[in-house]
Amino acid sequence: MLQVNKSRFAADQTAPAPEFVSPAELYSAVVGFLRRQFSVLIFALLFALAVGGLYLFTAAPRYIGHAVLVIDTHKTQIFQPQSPLGDLPIDSSTVDTQIEILKSENIATSVIKELHLNDDPEFIAPRPGFIGTIVGFITFVLPPIVPPSFQRQESGGPTPEFLQMRSAIGIFLSNLTVKRSGLTYAVVIEFKSLKPDRAAQVANAVADAYVVDTLEAKYQTTRRAASWLQDRLKELREESANAERAVNAYKTKNNIVDTGGRLMNEQQLAELNSALIQARAMTAEAKARLDRVQQIVQAGDLDPASTSTATVTDTLKNDVLNKLRSQYLELDARASLWTAKYGANHLAVVSLRNQMRELRRTMFAELERTGETFKSDYEIAKTREESTEKSLNQLVAESQTTNEAQVTLHNLQSSAETYRALYDSFLQRYMESVQQQSFPVSEARLITQATRPLGKSSPKGMLILALAGLGGLVLGAALGVLRDISDRVFRTTNQVEERLHADLISVVPLVKNAPLGEQQQAHDAATYLGARTIATDQGLLWTAANAPLSRFAESIRAIKVAIDSNKVAKTNKVIGITSSLPNEGKSTIAVALAELIAHGGGGRVLLVDCDLRNPSLTRKLAGQGKVGLLEVIANRASIEDVLWADTATGFEFLPAILPSRLSNSSEILGSEAMRKMFEELRAAFDYVIVDLSPLAPVVDVRVVTPLVDSFVFVAEWGRTKIDVAEHALANARGVYENLLGVVLNKANMNTFGRYQTHRHNYYYNRYYSRYGYTDDA
Repeated sequence: MLQVNKSRFAADQTAPAPEFVSPAELYSAVVGFLRRQFSVLIFALLFALAVGGLYLFTAAPRYIGHAVLVIDTHKTQIFQPQSPLGDLPIDSSTVDTQIEILKSENIATSVIKELHLNDDPEFIAPRPGFIGTIVGFITFVLPPIVPPSFQRQESGGPTPEFLQMRSAIGIFLSNLTVKRSGLTYAVVIEFKSLKPDRAAQVANAVADAYVVDTLEAKYQTTRRAASWLQDRLKELREESANAERAVNAYKTKNNIVDTGGRLMNEQQLAELNSALIQARAMTAEAKARLDRVQQIVQAGDLDPASTSTATVTDTLKNDVLNKLRSQYLELDARASLWTAKYGANHLAVVSLRNQMRELRRTMFAELERTGETFKSDYEIAKTREESTEKSLNQLVAESQTTNEAQVTLHNLQSSAETYRALYDSFLQRYMESVQQQSFPVSEARLITQATRPLGKSSPKGMLILALAGLGGLVLGAALGVLRDISDRVFRTTNQVEERLHADLISVVPLVKNAPLGEQQQAHDAATYLGARTIATDQGLLWTAANAPLSRFAESIRAIKVAIDSNKVAKTNKVIGITSSLPNEGKSTIAVALAELIAHGGGGRVLLVDCDLRNPSLTRKLAGQGKVGLLEVIANRASIEDVLWADTATGFEFLPAILPSRLSNSSEILGSEAMRKMFEELRAAFDYVIVDLSPLAPVVDVRVVTPLVDSFVFVAEWGRTKIDVAEHALANARGVYENLLGVVLNKANMNTFGRYQTHRHNYYYNRYYSRYGYTDDA
């Protein structure tokens, strides 16, 4: 970027952000792009259509056989128990796995062998397509990279049959397409072939091969499972029998007897415990009876009429005592009656009393005898209780040992039951596998059989041409964008103003040059006459004078208007014309500007050739001159003695006659003599147009900066590099600070409108013609 005259960039720094592109601007940009890159777009389109046509010409027609296979795992559940959750759906991974099986080399090899495709030329020597044709042509034209001696097959390598089969498998798989139909369990099988019948045949064969492969896989799986289960059943049978024998042997060794699901010692323990409880109850009862009888006996007074005696006799349930007591009570009642009737001393009453005493002694004796009986019963019950308790304690001691053995027995029984359950489970599985082996069911079935296709599937002519045309347009657009991006030259006025931060004062159209022979003949005639007169012709240098109503002349007038406008601000007599590189038309602009000012009567005009490195104007206008600018500086000639005049327009020319190349041109241009000469020129002329050397190659322009009032920078349209112009002006600070503006030279107006539409309309010749201008130059 430019780094000089920073005050010019102050306004740009505070400028508002760019707004969005309006539809009109976008439309204009698109139209301009299409106009600029029209030839590229047309070329890319035609090239793509040609490639598409060549592809259609070389590509063989293809036919697709279409078959549909459905994967149904519920058919395999004939001999299997149904799931409690019902029919569970198949996950996507299962379907994807079956698709991979369909695309496997195993299925491909099976179909190839069944249909003998390894002998079909389509699969072992296919016709090359478009790409194959191009590759074959290249390999035919170019010499082989590997010498023939290295292309020999090594000994022990693959056989031709193997290579032929591998080639057939590769081509088969490349033409086979297997895909899932949406989210269903249906699998679409498509095969592409050169023959319609072959396409349908192979598609159906792939489905059949998959079904056969599935059945074979299930058969082999069930067969191997049945064989393994059979061996495992033998092992489990032996292990189960050994476990049962170990249980029985352990029971025998530890005297463990099972009675109805309970061990014998457990049953005995329960019985003895019940017997002990009963014996203790009987002992307690006998003891209570004995104690009561002994209590009465020890009291020594047995009153049959008392309540206690009645309770004892009733409790003992002794018939003798009860009978004696009844008799006693009867006598007592009679005695009480008679005593009341006859008195207590009555003989009969006394006799009854005696009988009653006898009965009491008898009852007492009977009670003592009963007490001895109760005592004997008590001793027996007590002995029975002790015996039962002793047996129970002994059995409890024995049960502890039995319980320890029972832990081991439980482990042995659990192991035996486990082996028995495993044996039963494996036996059930074995029966199921035998049933499945005898009646295998496939998980897949063909629901749509492939038939002969009615038309070819590829190549589709209209689609290929449409895609080729679209691709060509895209390619052309990409190339056009690439060209625009890589086009780092000045094409529009906006580029000049934005990148150089300078005013564009004129766009000079491209004008064809006249033959050089006419100019040379005119120069020779003038030299022969011996006058310092510039000969005019119909060449490029005289376009402004010969065609004053042309667009070229109008563009030069724009430069003069800019020069005159700048005179208001400062003295603007000396105008330097320069450029970044040679051959950009600065000398032509300088001559045309001098012609136009002089021809229009603007005053006395002098054109000075200060390009001491390459004085092209001197060679064209004063090729036969002997003296010039160097002689004036050296005081060997006066200015009037070296000037050349143009009689047609009236401008004068100060040539630079160089006897040889100068190495010190910058010292000459920056000398005091040069400064004095320019002071004389300022006093003598109204306009001094100085043709300077380019900025980039040499430093001469920087030296003459103090001598020049304003500079006009010439950039060639479509050729001057933007970076070069920026760099040239950035390194010439004095030139840039006094820059009047930029002239965009040699603009092809027909092409110029493609880059800047409004400029094209502005410079359209129809508008010029309304004011009398022509474009004949």
